[in-house]
Amino acid sequence: MRAARIHAWGAAPVVDEVPEPVREEGRVLVEVQAGAVAHLDASVAGGDFRLKPEPPYIGGVEGAGVVLAADPDSGLAPGTQVVLRGGGLGLLRDGTWTERISVSPKACMPLETALPPETAASFFVPATTAYVVLHDVARLREGERVVVVGAAGAVGSMVVQQARAAGAEVVGVVGRKEQLADVPEGVEALLLDEAEHLAEQRSADLLVDTLGGAGLIGRSRWVRQGGRAAVIGYVTGTTVEIDLPSWLLDDVALLPVNMIRQEQRAREVCGDLVRRLADGTLNVPVETFALEDTAKVLAALQEGRVRGRAVVLPK
Repeated sequence: MRAARIHAWGAAPVVDEVPEPVREEGRVLVEVQAGAVAHLDASVAGGDFRLKPEPPYIGGVEGAGVVLAADPDSGLAPGTQVVLRGGGLGLLRDGTWTERISVSPKACMPLETALPPETAASFFVPATTAYVVLHDVARLREGERVVVVGAAGAVGSMVVQQARAAGAEVVGVVGRKEQLADVPEGVEALLLDEAEHLAEQRSADLLVDTLGGAGLIGRSRWVRQGGRAAVIGYVTGTTVEIDLPSWLLDDVALLPVNMIRQEQRAREVCGDLVRRLADGTLNVPVETFALEDTAKVLAALQEGRVRGRAVVLPK
């Protein structure tokens, strides 16, 4: 059986022949259909993340597959399509960059509606994050104007689509010209460097920001006084300086989005999101690669060259 393994911190993954997993009582044997390659995988592989398995280990904190065998009382019948996440996958033990895996039932989320493997492996974080941001954290109302920074990425694209579906007017902002074509249809698309007029207008009710960094407070001034700015990520930097008198005068609430705390809520809303993905009303951008290309994919992800999400296909 083949698997992509990290042999040393900071080293590229290598596809090896590894022993077949043996299912023990209380575990689930799964045929992996697709293994996601995520930023968290890159952090773990770098050796700086707080949680880390012992090298060599099989990477992949998320994936999707089909149940091969499970305990009769597990509720996971053979042939059930499942999302693989949690249970320490890729963090404390081997992950999803492999052909087959034995996991805890807690790491298997059955899908009532079938999805293409690449979508099943990659939708959960962007789709549920977008829902929680808009409806639970920011309390989006129909007719509001929403600016999404990072609108071409997996999470940003999902925020755009779900905000539009909720009746919002949406502006999608991206950092590079080639990303304009990846902003979902039906919204105004702008380059970050050409968005100065948003500060002059201050017509947005809500900013959803995936970039973070030093520019966050400046972008929050695109929002009207009394509006909200929800912060999802920090890909351009982990620190920001706030001048309190100016911030008080701006009167824009900064809302943190902690999806670790929202895990249960994410699972609650997942069913409806899966149905919308299945019928095509929502779409998560995914690039697919062969398992042999895992090292190239991880490097491309770290360099910002992946459009949306990336998955490796064992077969």
